[in-house]
Amino acid sequence: MPKFAANLSMLFTEHDFLDRFEAAAKAGFDGVEYLFPYDYPAEEIKSRLADNQLQQVLFNLPAGDWAAGDRGIAVDPARVEAFRDGVPKAIEYAKALGCTQVNCLAGIVPDGVSEQQAHATLVDNLRFAAQALEAEGIRLVIEAINTRDIPGFFLNTTAQGKAIIAEVGSANLSLQYDIYHMQIMEGDLAVTLQENLGQIAHVQLADNPGRHEPGTGEINYPFVLSHLDLLGYTGWVGCEYKPKTTTLEGLNWLNQYR
Repeated sequence: MPKFAANLSMLFTEHDFLDRFEAAAKAGFDGVEYLFPYDYPAEEIKSRLADNQLQQVLFNLPAGDWAAGDRGIAVDPARVEAFRDGVPKAIEYAKALGCTQVNCLAGIVPDGVSEQQAHATLVDNLRFAAQALEAEGIRLVIEAINTRDIPGFFLNTTAQGKAIIAEVGSANLSLQYDIYHMQIMEGDLAVTLQENLGQIAHVQLADNPGRHEPGTGEINYPFVLSHLDLLGYTGWVGCEYKPKTTTLEGLNWLNQYR
């Protein structure tokens, strides 16, 4: 049976962020993930995790100014220093929270930067981050994101992610496979998961269209999640979706997995 983690950037937004940990635990989740922890003291988040017996599953490396439209800075040649300054910050939080996995958002290719420049910058930054994280026992993952939700985002397909991982050449770099994004970009979910399971360290879900909870769209989640089980996937599945109404009203889909 899959292990489901609540994405607290999207679920339980009826509550203030720090109160979402308790809400997730009460709803039956054992793990949590979210975009970023950096606006809050690590000790405060650690306390919320401990109080609610939750495991910290994943968060992202610092990704620039999210409110201003940044969606990662790893492809920006002008911000290499900022990217690399963010790695020890992520390590500090990950160690404090017992998190053994962080994601790197590649980002949107800046105006005036060629695809070749963006690619080379990303590869160099990933080498740096993978090595630094490996020394602390923390895995690095990269995520392909659809170009409809984030136009201009550099990393868009499983094949591209695999090619980048091969070029980086680190055993500490894996794929984060978001079913929603990959349904939009490439489909063929079952075969793709089967062929690439050895390189997938984390899975996320949402239905399409709308990015709502499973059962609201076209993806056959009972099949896909059973397929993951049959393939032997033992990692977490992050619930990174926008509830159609409230989080609790939309959690009925989880009952069959409890």
